[in-house]
Amino acid sequence: MLERLNTESLPRLPADVEKPAYDRSRLTPGIVHLGLGAFHRAHQAVVTDLAMQASGDLSWGILGVSLRSPATRDALTPQHGLYAVALRDVGPDGQPREQLRVAGSVLRVMVAEEDPNAVLERIAYPQTRIVSLTVTEKGYCREPATGYLRWDHPDIEHDLDNPQRPRSAIGMLVYGLALRRERGLPPVTLMSCDNFRGNGDILRNLVLAFALRVDVALTQWIDANCTFPNSMVDRIVPRTEDHDRERIARRLGMEDAWPVVGEPYLNWVIEDKFAAGRPAWESPGGATFVRSAAPYERLKLRMADGPHSALAYLGVSMGKATVAEALEVPALRRFVEDMMRLEIAPTLKGIPGAGLEEYRLRFLARAANPALRLRAQQVAMDGSQKLPQRLLDTIRDRMRGGDDVGRLCLAVAAWLHYLRGEDELGGRYPIQDPMAAALARLTARAEVAAQAAAPSQAAQRRAMVLAGFKPVFGELGEAAEFVSHLAAHLEALRRHGAAHAAQALARGA
Repeated sequence: MLERLNTESLPRLPADVEKPAYDRSRLTPGIVHLGLGAFHRAHQAVVTDLAMQASGDLSWGILGVSLRSPATRDALTPQHGLYAVALRDVGPDGQPREQLRVAGSVLRVMVAEEDPNAVLERIAYPQTRIVSLTVTEKGYCREPATGYLRWDHPDIEHDLDNPQRPRSAIGMLVYGLALRRERGLPPVTLMSCDNFRGNGDILRNLVLAFALRVDVALTQWIDANCTFPNSMVDRIVPRTEDHDRERIARRLGMEDAWPVVGEPYLNWVIEDKFAAGRPAWESPGGATFVRSAAPYERLKLRMADGPHSALAYLGVSMGKATVAEALEVPALRRFVEDMMRLEIAPTLKGIPGAGLEEYRLRFLARAANPALRLRAQQVAMDGSQKLPQRLLDTIRDRMRGGDDVGRLCLAVAAWLHYLRGEDELGGRYPIQDPMAAALARLTARAEVAAQAAAPSQAAQRRAMVLAGFKPVFGELGEAAEFVSHLAAHLEALRRHGAAHAAQALARGA
């Protein structure tokens, strides 16, 4: 039986495995992170680890918080917060290769559901200077189309009535900040690292809206003192599977209950607005500090996330297990390349064409990385939260200019088609989405409307009902051009399948 990765076994790691070159016993906590999932551990926690190693400033240890599940806590506590990061790609010989590093920045993992008051106390800890989040788009309890806080969300309703036991990330932040203010402690930086446009601005608006229901004076204190930098994060991080654990254990020569897997590429752009200092994330971790993250967010959401979602929905419809497998279908690759080049790139004003072409080629190479098994279903989940900023904003911009949106609309139709829960081979799959129940009712209503219409009007009626889903589409669902595109694409997907629908657009290029 292999020994467990932990502080005592750390010196016995193989020489080709990188590990913290600092004394972890001197680490002190400076960051509370809500949502200690694989992405954070493969991205921000690694950059923090490298920053502390390079600078010698060991006051930025991370106290991780899992909002619901104890799985990460149970895996990492016996390992004293240590875990392996496996970066995978293909070498010059065409064979998969893997670089391993054991990250040491996580000091402790807590489970909010078990003891929410302990999380509030940690936010109010005197040494805490940054509270960061990766809780995914759905974790903000907001309406996707507007970004406004959903006051009818069960967690928000609960938190307004139970200040000592909040469930939502927003509730935890506000009540934790209330404790800091009551105790005369300095303000902190609240930093969203989730993947949506203006994440810091939106977090600020949600926190202030909730705080206003709690205490006007608290709202004023937060607004005047705390900072909410926007940030853009990028690294492909597939879900860790058992074969990853087995392979990594062989390399380590010891057991790691929850390593993370990712690509070598990492990008992190952050607005340099910090209320109480920050780690030296720029060196050697590679973070970039800017006055405004907006252009970088826009580029990534449109030229990487939008195509990624399109590939996922079309690929799942064809029964493809991974994004890389979907990209191997010639019709899908041509479709995505054309969508990026002809419909997305023209909306990215101010970025040189050569830079966009380089970005496009790099994204395609990353998505095709055969050493990563990024499951299409992982990218496809939570579509109701992702589509507004990944695809719908681009469609709005194109339509305002009177430009073609046919390919972008096929990507949206692919999501609506995906919601049926059955692929072209007859395989069934679950819909993982915070609005899954509402979307199931929507899909059923659309089918009833189509069946009640004359055959020549069935596709249009189906599309009208689907596009009328205000929480996702907002006013876009009322645009006749958008609905007409959806009707045609949905019919093509139903009758002929994803590859044929994509190929038809290529013929029309």
